[in-house]
Amino acid sequence: MRVKPYDLYFWPTPNGRKITIFMEEAQLPYNVIPVNIRKGDQHKPDYLRISPNNKMPALVDYDGPAGEKLSVFESGAILQYLGRKHGAFYPITSRPRVAVDQWLHFQMASIGPYSGQAYHFRDLKGKAAKPYGVKRFTDEVARLYKVMDKQLGKHDFIAGEYSIADMAIYPWIMPERLGQDMTQFPHLEKWMERMAARPAVERGMSVIVES
Repeated sequence: MRVKPYDLYFWPTPNGRKITIFMEEAQLPYNVIPVNIRKGDQHKPDYLRISPNNKMPALVDYDGPAGEKLSVFESGAILQYLGRKHGAFYPITSRPRVAVDQWLHFQMASIGPYSGQAYHFRDLKGKAAKPYGVKRFTDEVARLYKVMDKQLGKHDFIAGEYSIADMAIYPWIMPERLGQDMTQFPHLEKWMERMAARPAVERGMSVIVES
């Protein structure tokens, strides 16, 4: 079956890279449309029509349900949509799908927000730097890494089989930027190595756009 190229509205952030990893893993054709968040492209009316929360990424499928055009925003929803449509990296049966959904939501509700806050507070300089904020969010990231480390001590991938949950989490694991010592999380560190060794993950993480 010929797949029409998707339009992926993208900037090279962890949330954007979740989708490029999927596209590369599933070998899907896609056009990268830059959304320069430094210049405020995410607030432009044309972009808001497909991503009303002015967040990136967003996806346009020109062969959506009933063959009609469909736009999808929110990175987790995009991964679920693509996984369902192509029957790839997203289980069909209930029990394994629930496992994937749990860890996908873990990323969206915890790993992403707390990592973002930790990076924000750790990056502040001078009087703006708040020791409480640095400690609070750095400690929470450590707690989340420990949760994942325990899970990955039982499985090679976060929900058992390789899935969209791994794709969602991987770009967000930035230990050096977030003040984490990976020797404390050996199973998570091994998972990072397994992920990095996947050629499609490497390609997805390497997608860049001109600023």
